[in-house]
Amino acid sequence: MRRSTDVVPIVSKLYCSSSPALLTIRKRPVVVNGGGFVVTDSSYKVVFVVDGCGKLGAKGELMVKDGEGESILYIHKKGGIVQALTARSKWSGYSVDYQGQNRLVFSLTDPKSCCASNSAIRISIEPKGQSNYSWDFYINGSFVDKAFTIMDRNNRIIAQVDVQEFIGSKDLYQVWVQSGYDQAFVIGIIAVLDNIFGESTSC
Repeated sequence: MRRSTDVVPIVSKLYCSSSPALLTIRKRPVVVNGGGFVVTDSSYKVVFVVDGCGKLGAKGELMVKDGEGESILYIHKKGGIVQALTARSKWSGYSVDYQGQNRLVFSLTDPKSCCASNSAIRISIEPKGQSNYSWDFYINGSFVDKAFTIMDRNNRIIAQVDVQEFIGSKDLYQVWVQSGYDQAFVIGIIAVLDNIFGESTSC
């Protein structure tokens, strides 16, 4: 059983908090700054920025930056001839260190790919290490409605997303990240879902 003091770093322990964190996600208009979205904490400080096609100029590529504008997570969709022959499209997320080196940290199967439309969206942490499981987290709910949770394989909620009721706009929504979990990883998953469902990071 996970203790409340445990830390679950996936991108980095730098993005794990000892207490639950409330983050607010605001979409950026494509015509002004290339789309994507900005993430602020409860003090309205920018903690993450996500760039997509409008900024990077390529489909199926996403970049998560920290509040200082440094790249910390590069995400891309598998493509090419191999992709055309596979039944399921896969997204891969790589942490980016200060030397620009990339390390695979998670994979996610696109639910819109062939034979996967009725399956839950599942996320695998890389490298697998000693785990015999094919996946580690899954999505429960609707990204389109901004009402979903990211769950671990023991059905514990690690992050919960909903629309701020007093705003009533899906261009501004919030995510609660439970203590100890990697906030950069959670934002990376949300970035992939945003792109899959044709929102602010897509072309």
